[in-house]
Amino acid sequence: MLPKVNQVLYLQVNSIDEDEAKQELKSRIAEVGESYITMEVPINVQTGRLKRLYAGDELSVYFLSEGGMKNYFTTTVLGFREEVIRLVLIRIPEPEAITKVQRRSFLRVPADLEIAVKLTEQLRFVTVTEDVGGGGVSFICEGDIPMEVGMQSSCWLLVNYKNGKLDHLPFKGEVVRIIKMETGKQLIMLRFTDISDRDRQQLIRYCFERQLDLRKK
Repeated sequence: MLPKVNQVLYLQVNSIDEDEAKQELKSRIAEVGESYITMEVPINVQTGRLKRLYAGDELSVYFLSEGGMKNYFTTTVLGFREEVIRLVLIRIPEPEAITKVQRRSFLRVPADLEIAVKLTEQLRFVTVTEDVGGGGVSFICEGDIPMEVGMQSSCWLLVNYKNGKLDHLPFKGEVVRIIKMETGKQLIMLRFTDISDRDRQQLIRYCFERQLDLRKK
């Protein structure tokens, strides 16, 4: 399902500038063509100021459809058109390249991301994830680490995006499942109990990029 005229697009610029990449933007669609979408110049959600874009800028975008479903895609600024107001032309996504995420469920993708886990002041370790998503992560740890369902932890993820930017995403989690592996190690599944909206959005963006890479293989 493609976005339609008058729908609101929510955007972030895929920039190596950390401050710019954090900015949450929104715009309204003016026209949908065969190969491009024309939208109004986006505004910064927090400041209300117009955001200047440049041809070639890469954008992470989502729009809402019925039932609160979020539809994610990436695109590129193609150019501009001057009418009564200035309009921005972005590349239209292929329908199969749009990832749909229900409001209360999140895309999960296999990923080897570094994760630091703090269970107590004395018990801390660093490992890699098995998969990540907007609602939680899973990782493998040594079998002698005392993990229990319901245990609370403070963690951070080291996330690397396609544009080369790195992000440290802090969160708090709760162990919801433990699987004992034949190797003697443990597969730990965590759900987020405390993560900022901005950091969750960044993680969803990573998941979307990762899914597109997996589709190409």
